[in-house]
Amino acid sequence: MVKLSKRLFTIANLVPQGARLADIGSDHALLPTYLVQQGRVPFAVAGEVNKGPKEAAERQVRDAGLTGRIEVRLGNGLAVLKPGEVDAVSIAGMGGALIASILDAGQEKLQNVRTLILQPNVGEDLVRRWLRQHGWHLAAETILEEDGKIYEVLTAVRMEAEHRADVPLYAERTVEETTLRLTEETLLRMGPYLIREPKDAWFKKWEYEMDKLDMIRKQLERSTSESADDKRAELEAENNRIREVLTCLRKDRP
Repeated sequence: MVKLSKRLFTIANLVPQGARLADIGSDHALLPTYLVQQGRVPFAVAGEVNKGPKEAAERQVRDAGLTGRIEVRLGNGLAVLKPGEVDAVSIAGMGGALIASILDAGQEKLQNVRTLILQPNVGEDLVRRWLRQHGWHLAAETILEEDGKIYEVLTAVRMEAEHRADVPLYAERTVEETTLRLTEETLLRMGPYLIREPKDAWFKKWEYEMDKLDMIRKQLERSTSESADDKRAELEAENNRIREVLTCLRKDRP
């Protein structure tokens, strides 16, 4: 029986029971193998863009005795799929910009897909924006820490054109019993569900982000150009916005 990391186990638990899954960038086909072994999915496609990882995934599937139930395919993103072949797609361990580009390039392969489970390593806001712009409702967000790294997992479901379920999700609002106003931009950046019930890992992530912004700002102090001054001011404003949110939400915690 395959054992999963905490990150992959979290993703596995978000795959709908009985779904036909495509795992893009499958990393030795660990996730599909586990899900089929557990009886959670009857069939899966493991997509890999490079020959070496594809061969490693094939060995994993073969050793698990699941050759007939997991197909390992070589191709770029969703190009490994046939239209209507799966109803759930997972993409994990890539940058948010790359995940968004994979989804964008493969939109015709998503016609029958009802669920997306996405785990960007960075640029989570880019994924949220893509989902919102292309008729997908962000249904849930999970954050976890493993081996010193923090991961966000986004679950999205297809949205009917007449039902814009994401409108209230990103609506500007004030945090209860505070004066903190959460803008649409803040919710896209920091996560509308994660910001509602912030966990320790979430606070840790944004403290780290503030440290990075501060480091970049200090590096820019070496430059005397007008553009560097503008960038420094922009970074300082962003850092202050994040600090305001964290300070307010810490006070709001029970």
